[in-house]
Amino acid sequence: MNLVDSSLWLEYFAGSEAGERVEHVLTDGETLVVPSITIYEVFKKLLAELDEDRALLAVAHMKQARTVELDTDLAVYAAKIGRDHRLALADSVIYATGLKYGCTVWTQDKHFQGLPGVKYFSKN
Repeated sequence: MNLVDSSLWLEYFAGSEAGERVEHVLTDGETLVVPSITIYEVFKKLLAELDEDRALLAVAHMKQARTVELDTDLAVYAAKIGRDHRLALADSVIYATGLKYGCTVWTQDKHFQGLPGVKYFSKN
């Protein structure tokens, strides 16, 4: 199973080299898990930088994978993960979701660097 964080989703939608590196993961809906908070972050950024129609198209693409809502159990788990690894709210939810579902977490966010189960790419 795989989980791609917001930074690489945005790179993918921008058509960047970093996005191309994870394209094979993002197009495999059978093994891809998408936390609802990732949809929030991507939609918000694309809405601000592009327009609502393109942001909604991105969300539609993301929803082709298995989406995971933030429920009470995941929220509590994410809070513990956040405390243990000093992660902010969204990063805590993303990482906790990855752990819960046995995912490799693909990211270029330095806050995840060195964590177990993370495939980190530095930003160019």
